[in-house]
Amino acid sequence: MSDGRKTAAVSTLQHPLHRFMAVVQYDGTDYAGWQRQINALGIQQVLEEALEKLTGHPVPVTGSGRTDTGVHATGQVFHFDARQGIRWVPALNSLLPRDIRILEVTEVSADFHARFSARRKRYEYWMTLQQPDPFTWRYKWFRPVKPDPEKMRQAAACFIGTHDFTSFTNCHHHPDKSMVRTVTRLDVLEEGQDIHLVFEGTGFLRYQVRMMTAVLEAAGRGKLTPEDINRMLAQRDKHASRYNAPAHGLFLSRVWY
Repeated sequence: MSDGRKTAAVSTLQHPLHRFMAVVQYDGTDYAGWQRQINALGIQQVLEEALEKLTGHPVPVTGSGRTDTGVHATGQVFHFDARQGIRWVPALNSLLPRDIRILEVTEVSADFHARFSARRKRYEYWMTLQQPDPFTWRYKWFRPVKPDPEKMRQAAACFIGTHDFTSFTNCHHHPDKSMVRTVTRLDVLEEGQDIHLVFEGTGFLRYQVRMMTAVLEAAGRGKLTPEDINRMLAQRDKHASRYNAPAHGLFLSRVWY
């Protein structure tokens, strides 16, 4: 064993590792999503590099789920294992770029898992009728024609409940992976010149929220009916829907445990 590994092993024995849960906000514009990648920069990598600087050794980070390129978060959760005695929030924020901020870090039980312990998640999507200015274009989907919110609400009812969402994801179907998810809330809210969508459920497939958003927007413009959406769901085919809203209007806002 090398001297470095001996030192790390002795340090771990002297300072046993504890599990911590952290809540993080980030602007996803300049990142290739949450997950660490080989040829692009992910949020996970930035966090792990900051933790390594603080602790002196690699610290793997596990998130509550992935967000795609350009998607933001106001309440993403992750866990990591480290020794006690560090004021994590100010220490991490001093090392992180300004578009990533740690909100809180709490010590939790050793069996806590940011992904598998999650019971419910909330995503929010923003679209706007107002031409975005240089300070808001990153965060809202501009729609030059207003969709009818009432038609959107009628369409949203199709998604409430437990369904096979194969038609609303780009995931390759695997016989061992269930495409069934439960949507418990889908609100269509008018806020000034904005339409604010709130999605809650036990979990969501890749692109599911963005694809549902785009379908609701199309329904609001009279391009789709609730019957059309029900047929898409029934097809259970990832080619059933060609609609997909851009990433920059989407936020992961809360995870419940």
